[in-house]
Amino acid sequence: MAFKIIDATMAKIGTTIMIENEPCTVRSFDVSKTGKHGHAKVRIEAVGVFDGKKRVIVRPGHERFEVPMIDKRKAQVLSINGNHASVMDLESFETLDLIIPDEDELKSEIKEESYVEYWEVEGKKAIKRLV
Repeated sequence: MAFKIIDATMAKIGTTIMIENEPCTVRSFDVSKTGKHGHAKVRIEAVGVFDGKKRVIVRPGHERFEVPMIDKRKAQVLSINGNHASVMDLESFETLDLIIPDEDELKSEIKEESYVEYWEVEGKKAIKRLV
């Protein structure tokens, strides 16, 4: 997959970066001052795009992060079976089996024949919102 490389000081709120080989969206970002003999430190709090897990890291400001390319697509829900939804991509007409996220509001709103947006990052696919 294609990546873009950025410095740690360029990872602003809302940026998606790779942490522990998992795409994460930055929620909080703090930069400390440089010390007498050191570098500026960056403290980043991020939430996993697919697993929802919170990750907190502290790195030097000159360290680099990979920014994954996110492919956002629209699809129509064909059927729902438990936590899985069978959807059809509206561009390629390909049928996919995607996991419905555990978010209560999204899970209750997804119905058959509704339109959703799904993200593909690093070969993983997930439904993100209702269209």
